[in-house]
Amino acid sequence: MGGDDLAAEAAQLKQQIRDARKEMCDTNLVSETGTIEAIKLTLRVRKTLRGHLSKVYAMDWATDSRHLVSASQDGKLIVWDAYTANKVHAIPLRSSWVMTCTYAPSGNFVACGGLDNLCSIYSLKTKEGNVKVTRELAGHNGYLSCCRFLSDKQILTSSGDTTCALWDIETGQQTTALVGHEGDVNCIALAPDGNTFISGSCDTSSKLWDIRDGMCNQTFFGHELDINAITFMSNGQNFATGATMRLAECLTSGPTKRWLASAASTSSVGSPPLHSASPAGCCSQDTMIST
Repeated sequence: MGGDDLAAEAAQLKQQIRDARKEMCDTNLVSETGTIEAIKLTLRVRKTLRGHLSKVYAMDWATDSRHLVSASQDGKLIVWDAYTANKVHAIPLRSSWVMTCTYAPSGNFVACGGLDNLCSIYSLKTKEGNVKVTRELAGHNGYLSCCRFLSDKQILTSSGDTTCALWDIETGQQTTALVGHEGDVNCIALAPDGNTFISGSCDTSSKLWDIRDGMCNQTFFGHELDINAITFMSNGQNFATGATMRLAECLTSGPTKRWLASAASTSSVGSPPLHSASPAGCCSQDTMIST
């Protein structure tokens, strides 16, 4: 079989996949929510946190809804008091090429990672009163794209090496490797119950994983390019994904119908969680954070 024949067969298979996806998508977000009264939101900036000197790449709220951590290409990890807009900690990083950061639910630790392939964990509450590195988790063969604490003893990471990993923080050892994606894993999000999480990848799929056995329970398709953002709704039954093509999907994590938001000018589904305990925030290339 020649190269032209293989290309034609590949194109035919891709078309069959597109047709199958279209057949499965039996509804859309607009028709499903047509009878729901629109939520009127008035958003305004309450605080602007100034202090970073370069692009702010990631941030994460603490569970107290007051503190947050941000990571920047200026080589600093900053813990903020959002009420006062003051810095609580300014942590120098070994590598300025940071891509992700996270706050532990207990408020005792923050973590970050990036192109150094490491997940660096910092203790905020030491006996000496200073912030220091508690662990550097080495094991991924690619950049660290995302990290999320399960507890003070466990953390979940995703990487450009196509895998996700569960770590024991006390020993610094990888306890579970979650393998299944065929491209870089760009993002992960924990379910509210703490037993499952979802991942989004450059292979255009998102996967639902069970942390307890390390198995993938479901794979979701719909995007045609890299998935760069993913998050659970507060009910734990739905999640949303954002991709390079600026298409957003709202998907169910069960074997029910999925909604496709085909408004190509948006990067997030216009269906926010019903209840949110944390304020919103955004980060950008202007070195400032707005809350």
